[in-house]
Amino acid sequence: MTDYSVEGLRARYGERWRWLAVCTVMLGTMATVLSATVVNVALHDIMLEFGIRQGQVHWLATGFIAAMTTSMLASSWLLDHWGVRRTLATAMALFSLISVAGGFAVSPEQLIAARVGQGAMAGLMQPMGMYLVFRIFPQDRRGQAMGIYGMGVILAPALGPVLGGVLVDELDWRYVLFAPVPVTLLGVVMAWRFLPWPRLRPEPYRFDWPGLALLGLTIALALDTLNRLQQLSGQETRLLGQGLVMLVSLVLFIARERTARHPLVNLALLRLPSFRQANLGALALGLALFGSTYLIPLFVQTSLGFSATEAGLLMLPAGVVLGVTFPLAGRLADRRSARSLVVTGILLFALSAILFALSGQALAFGWLALWAVLGRIGIGFMLPALSTAALNPLRPEQLGAASSTINFTRQLGGAFGVNLVALAVEFGEHQGELPAPAAFHGAWWLVAVFVALAVIPVWRMRT
Repeated sequence: MTDYSVEGLRARYGERWRWLAVCTVMLGTMATVLSATVVNVALHDIMLEFGIRQGQVHWLATGFIAAMTTSMLASSWLLDHWGVRRTLATAMALFSLISVAGGFAVSPEQLIAARVGQGAMAGLMQPMGMYLVFRIFPQDRRGQAMGIYGMGVILAPALGPVLGGVLVDELDWRYVLFAPVPVTLLGVVMAWRFLPWPRLRPEPYRFDWPGLALLGLTIALALDTLNRLQQLSGQETRLLGQGLVMLVSLVLFIARERTARHPLVNLALLRLPSFRQANLGALALGLALFGSTYLIPLFVQTSLGFSATEAGLLMLPAGVVLGVTFPLAGRLADRRSARSLVVTGILLFALSAILFALSGQALAFGWLALWAVLGRIGIGFMLPALSTAALNPLRPEQLGAASSTINFTRQLGGAFGVNLVALAVEFGEHQGELPAPAAFHGAWWLVAVFVALAVIPVWRMRT
């Protein structure tokens, strides 16, 4: 029988096995990021085909991120009971099936349901990369490994908008749903070859279904309330009721997690100052990454008349530069203060958002691409440093829960970030059915302020 322990895999493939394993989990994360970003350049065409407004179409992004945010907390239980090998292979296989089904959707509701299903599987896949890196690499090489892992992952958002733009312009928007399928199917094959069985299997314990239900209810109500604020008239009573139910479910969730024997979220980790402050930084990172990825294509297509392909090409230099930044930032995270790297990244991204907020309709393509590049450099400095600051001080048995928690926090920032951005755009000035440039400028100012505020907790992180 083939030995799939860490020792057996290392004996079979040598030291390069670590990088083969990283490449495998990288495929899963690439598929999730590709799927999260590739649809943005198709939003304009989807709005036209189904006759829906921006206030509804943003659920294709928000629903995906919200489902991913909720389901990724199940990854800790799955890692304990199934291990990274079986969990990742199963999630990628189901992701492939749901993506194909979504490509054949005949109504906005079916399309949104498919995006929610994609997001749920993506949530199971995304924490696997960070968990595996911190399990199989020594502490003084984790920053470098996260940088290389991040460089590969960043190819997805770099190429995703371009690929999506070409698919939309030359074929049909439905092909953006099919695009990640080859990646996930290859990942299934590689997972069975290069990923290890669990090192230690803890005593079986029950999954925290009540915690997951309460958390899912809280997030769904919060996002739906934000969405309904776009058409407030006549819904005041309903929104007040939803807000009260959301607060009750949040209180019940916290009470449940504090008393459960095996909680969905290990709140004790948040009592550790560095971990708590890194999670606050991760909220800002999620808002920056997903908020800007949603805004830029919609802004240039709606206000500036760019085609889907041109919108994708605008994002390409930023993605390439981010891919180059990641390994550098990863090596720096092994040698320099995480606090200084994250603060630098926050300030660079905030500057990028301000420049977009000040951009007029006459601004050349090259300047817009430069503003996007500046923001992606900032994001590149933030991610590896936040990961090492959060996870390096922890014990090995805490890594599964901690990696799922900080990924959850980043995605939570992304889910609320996209919703707040959509709300700002909808409340802004309109030209007929479409938002005017001033609406997007207001959304960029909102993003800049929220991300800049993250400097306060990050500055308190232990150096």
